[in-house]
Amino acid sequence: MNGKLLPADTYIVINKTILSDQDKKKITMLYQPIIGHTAVSLYLTLIDDLEKRELMSNELTHHHLVSTMQLKLQDIIIAREKLEAVGLLKTYVKEENVNNYVYVLYSPLSIADFLNHPILSVVLYNNLGKKEYEKIISCFKIPKISLREYKDITATFDSVFTSISGNVFVENDNIIKKNIGTISISDKIDFDLLISSIPKNIINDKCFNSEVRNLINSLAFTYNIDDLNMQGMVRNSLNEKGMINKEELTKNCRNFYEFENAGKLPTLIYSRQPEYLKNPSGDTSNWAKQVYTFENVTPNDYLRSKYKNGEPTMRELRIIEDLMVKQKMKPGVVNVLISYVLKVNNNKFTRSYVETVASQWCRMNIETVEDAMKIAEKEHKKIKKLLEKSKITKTNNASQEVLPSWFEKTIEKSEISKEEQKELDDLLKNFT
Repeated sequence: MNGKLLPADTYIVINKTILSDQDKKKITMLYQPIIGHTAVSLYLTLIDDLEKRELMSNELTHHHLVSTMQLKLQDIIIAREKLEAVGLLKTYVKEENVNNYVYVLYSPLSIADFLNHPILSVVLYNNLGKKEYEKIISCFKIPKISLREYKDITATFDSVFTSISGNVFVENDNIIKKNIGTISISDKIDFDLLISSIPKNIINDKCFNSEVRNLINSLAFTYNIDDLNMQGMVRNSLNEKGMINKEELTKNCRNFYEFENAGKLPTLIYSRQPEYLKNPSGDTSNWAKQVYTFENVTPNDYLRSKYKNGEPTMRELRIIEDLMVKQKMKPGVVNVLISYVLKVNNNKFTRSYVETVASQWCRMNIETVEDAMKIAEKEHKKIKKLLEKSKITKTNNASQEVLPSWFEKTIEKSEISKEEQKELDDLLKNFT
């Protein structure tokens, strides 16, 4: 959607499911450590908006949400996106002078499905720690009772009831039932490449069904596993029938990640530049195209685009993770930092250099892409002046050669070249 969400924009809430008190407990205990209390608060507020009608609310404005939750509109947008990401909410919009939104509520996953989910269970464990995680598990464990010495005397339906002629039956359509939203992940693995890499004589034709593909994609996302490494994981998880042992595959991927990350497990971070920090669209200058790219590509994908062949190292990806988790840097700003460091540091993405620049930008409270680009240009000019004063001509000349294309102010008025346009379009096509 191109337009910004405004307080006057209206919304209605539709309840697509049956929400029980246990569902609310699951959301607080299981989902909240992952999506945060603001997202949970939004979910519960939307339930309250249903009032006694239970199935569909009256029409409300987003000003109502801002007033009720005492939050900024941009915080509500981020909370909404987190609910959408974990399958608790679907959002639809009809664009008019005043935009109309429909928020469709879904039930959380069952406890068993959540605690066995390849992404959610791992992140919950990492965010809570072993002790707290085990406390939650104990709340939902069914006591084991041996029935070996007991006899099953449960009555069957036909032993209790008899069928006789009755009234005409009327079909009941569109009756509310418990609906659980899905967690959607775009393809992280090239399945054509993966399947062709495994000899046909050791694999079953039904091996890569939709359930297995979804699992592989989820594991690739969670543990940041590329095509090549996933090929090895899948081969090591095949059983004697040529089918993938899902538990074995999950275990192999987790062990691989722990080995690469000194025993640590992954967590989730919000990887998109918030809408309220983005520039308005419409400008077609080279500068604006660069801004748009930085704002709409995740840092991992942006760094990945800098490799002609191959992938970023785990060390480089951990640097990016630290920038967003520990330094709380916005994704778009991290993209500018990546571009700047690679250009001025001879394509080396070293932790010491990155952290020096990042610390300065954090102290200056840089949150937008445009501010990051301007401060990078300003700092480079300072360095250039120092080099000129020191009369280090050779270094100064080399420094000029590695300027990012968006450093020169004249670029704002110039048209983007066909080659530059193709590079940006290809990047956005692959990663947005």
